[in-house]
Amino acid sequence: MEKELREKVKEAARAYYRGVHAKRKDFTYVPPSGKLLGEDDLLQLIDASLDMWLTSGRFNDQFEQDFARFLGTPFALTVNSGSSANLLALSALTSPRLGARRVQKGDEVITVAAGFPTTVAPIIQNGLVPVFVDCEIGSYNIDPTQIEAAISPKTKVIFLAHTLGNMFDMDEILRLCQKHNLWLIEDTCDALGAEWNNRKAGTIGHIGTFSFYPAHHLTMGEGGAAVTSDPQLYRIMLSLRDWGRDCFCKPGHDNSCRKRFQMQLGKLPFGYDHKYTYSHAGFNLKITDWQAALGVSQLKKLPDYLQKRTQNAAFLSNALADLQDYLILPTVQENVRAAWFGFLISVRPTAPFTKQQLVEYLENHGVGTRQLFGGNLLRQPMMTENEISLRIGHSPLLRSCDLTEKEYALLPNTDFIMNHTFWVGVFPALGEKELAKIAQTIHDFVKTHA
Repeated sequence: MEKELREKVKEAARAYYRGVHAKRKDFTYVPPSGKLLGEDDLLQLIDASLDMWLTSGRFNDQFEQDFARFLGTPFALTVNSGSSANLLALSALTSPRLGARRVQKGDEVITVAAGFPTTVAPIIQNGLVPVFVDCEIGSYNIDPTQIEAAISPKTKVIFLAHTLGNMFDMDEILRLCQKHNLWLIEDTCDALGAEWNNRKAGTIGHIGTFSFYPAHHLTMGEGGAAVTSDPQLYRIMLSLRDWGRDCFCKPGHDNSCRKRFQMQLGKLPFGYDHKYTYSHAGFNLKITDWQAALGVSQLKKLPDYLQKRTQNAAFLSNALADLQDYLILPTVQENVRAAWFGFLISVRPTAPFTKQQLVEYLENHGVGTRQLFGGNLLRQPMMTENEISLRIGHSPLLRSCDLTEKEYALLPNTDFIMNHTFWVGVFPALGEKELAKIAQTIHDFVKTHA
């Protein structure tokens, strides 16, 4: 009876989708990013709703297993956003359970200022010192030749994002991590599916993080994940995600360890309920089963989504190749298979127009644009209006609120990105018609202004 009723509800949902959502959207404004949802996604959400299971359940279990399998890693842990995944990953490295490798307040983390703030925010939130290194133009990733000079005896972590789906130099950064005994966190929120020598981004460092926000390669609406091949790090992240508790029972299950009332931890009395024993000052970062259900169906389509993003980026690269006297197009290393989040373009300083002029023209003519997120995070109010200890390259310790143009000049390419770089969309819902509009609008502008 229950199965028959479910099928009736799903059949009604199919009819609703086909009548309301199935028609391909005609973009009068070409957005830089967006979600792509199908009939199967709606049915998954309906299925999860009919379960009336409000927190993580069977769909979350399936997604974590499927996601780990897709990446080729043993452990995947869902969280409520990519930002939370970053917070969870770095917080895990501060666990006392890591002993001598524990990252402690005042330790340093190598990162970049050209990116999204939630790569840097967890460094500050954990009482650590961000050390900013400049980027390359073209790949827009960290310049690997500048990293070693920025490493000090207090450096413990390298924490970087693969910029818009284009991977940073994993070989060199892994070499430095091994040489200096550093942790590596790959912020893969914009690079799900990218590969370095056939290894998936996010699985090469100690922890990888992912975002499933609507703009990303697959979506849960809100959501994210952290992955690792280290069982100890997995257990620490599981504890931190679930309120800091020591127990690893899933919601709705008790006594999985068969020792619920047979342990003595901390200075609690022997036999204190393990379900209410806490080994970390943690969070509650879990997702709902609705989100996980959507993730399960989206993950099945991810290879097609990635192929479409690759095709769209190639279209724009070819269509704009004749404008390289004025524009810098993105570059990729030979051993990288990028998973494009967006298509980055920089206006050359020698061009007879500015990025601002080009961006405003595109927006006024129906083509959406985005900045490379914070541009130079050191110039953002989050830094200038707070007293945050940091270093830039091999500089001594500085205060974020006291930085002058002399200090900003230590990151010339980061300022270049802020002043000259933007991106346009390549997400799977865009077809050749929309991509041709992007390219033609840019050509029209250059023809007028050159």
